[in-house]
Amino acid sequence: MEFSDDQAAAFARIAATLRGAGVDIEAGAILSEGGPQKALAVLGRAGSGKTMLLADVVARLIGAGLEPVSGDYEARRGRSRRSVAVLAPTNKAASVLRGRGVPATTLHRVLYTPLYHPDYEAIAEWLTGKGLRPKVEGLTEAALDRAEASYKVHLSIPGALAAAGLRGSDFIKGWKRREEPLDIGLIDEASMLDAKQLDDLASLCRTLILFGDPAQLAPVGGGGAMVFDTLPEERRLTLARVHRQAEGNPIIDLANALGDPAIDFARFERLVQATAARDPRVVIAPRVDATAMARAPALVWRNATRVRLIDAFRRAHGAPADALLPGEPLICDGIELPLKHRRKRIDLEARGLIKGAQAIYLGPGRQTGFARLWLPGAEEPQIGVASIIQIESPGAEEPFIPTAANMGAVFLHGAAVTIHKAQGSQWPEVQVFAPDLWAAAQSGREEAGAPLWKRLAYVAITRAEERLAWVTRYALARPTEPLGTGDLRRPVAPGTLALSGGEDQA
Repeated sequence: MEFSDDQAAAFARIAATLRGAGVDIEAGAILSEGGPQKALAVLGRAGSGKTMLLADVVARLIGAGLEPVSGDYEARRGRSRRSVAVLAPTNKAASVLRGRGVPATTLHRVLYTPLYHPDYEAIAEWLTGKGLRPKVEGLTEAALDRAEASYKVHLSIPGALAAAGLRGSDFIKGWKRREEPLDIGLIDEASMLDAKQLDDLASLCRTLILFGDPAQLAPVGGGGAMVFDTLPEERRLTLARVHRQAEGNPIIDLANALGDPAIDFARFERLVQATAARDPRVVIAPRVDATAMARAPALVWRNATRVRLIDAFRRAHGAPADALLPGEPLICDGIELPLKHRRKRIDLEARGLIKGAQAIYLGPGRQTGFARLWLPGAEEPQIGVASIIQIESPGAEEPFIPTAANMGAVFLHGAAVTIHKAQGSQWPEVQVFAPDLWAAAQSGREEAGAPLWKRLAYVAITRAEERLAWVTRYALARPTEPLGTGDLRRPVAPGTLALSGGEDQA
């Protein structure tokens, strides 16, 4: 690929660091075992080419012979000693990378490795070239052929076993803490990491390269600082130029306009209006679209706004006061399990059910207090879990709880979320609630030396992949179609079953 000058300079520094680790990505060769290298950070605003650079480096590492770490299976015999792991803090962030051809997985997914049933582990060994084609009771030769064909296309062991007609609960029997360290780790969305996560990664990876956006919001409780701020200046590389492939993108242009110190909220809103007048990818919306909220939350700053929008969304869809409708969006607010259930917590986290994870309600589980959920962006999206679902209402002191297990995963409604919780996610179309950003501007608050409203607006705007709706009023447009779950089902070849963790899991 053709680099800009600052990308070329960053690439040269990355290449030098990797040569110290024993890999020459320019020659495409493994030189030696190498040694641990100090962490390096590649920083840049939206459109500066961070993801393009990351993808190029990953492709070169794999081309040099390093084995990508997928997190879905790790062979016990003959495993390559050189590996590369591309990691992201959330399922959505990892799925964005996978959509661009980068073999990414989540941090939690590599902290733990799955324990496979011995029969199905033999299939995984065969598919990865570590063993002979097995004979497995209950699986026909045709089912194994389907597994082989799937693996050749997707390089996913769970996907291949699903093509053979198996569910995740059939072949994954648990999870264990990773015993072997990782080799080279490339971390996307590093602005979301907290100090503990960075320490975990530093102890796990011999060489660590972070990719992050310094204009985003710092992690809550981080004192306004991001983990790469602690690195010495010489180990922070900055991509300052907007890459040519991003030029002319009105969403990125608006995001980067926020870096102008002369831009106040009124001037910025006029810029949004002028952009909308000439480009259909930006829209001035007088009200929030209730239909779109079912799959992409409205982004707000204030918690009170979030609760009011959720209440309006549910009333507009005719949701009953004492139950959830299939298709309602949720967001995980944590997992409440005692220490004796640590293995179950590991299982849920490895499946992608971590704080901040998005979910779609499919219906009640087979046991009281359980819910069936769909996790967008997860490699195994369908799961059944003991759930404590809280629906907040304006003016109510306590939330309504339609599903209340004694312990399990805690969920809030996800039709509207705070901009902080939206970090790491992207959607084709995003609705930004501008009155909240105006309120943030009026507050005069700053974060890490920048006006808070600008950081909020930057994060909210850059969540949009294709279309940005700038909502100007406290109003909700009635939905144009009912809630449902039909859009979630992935097409499956005839004679196979969808990959599903649909058993009640916790």
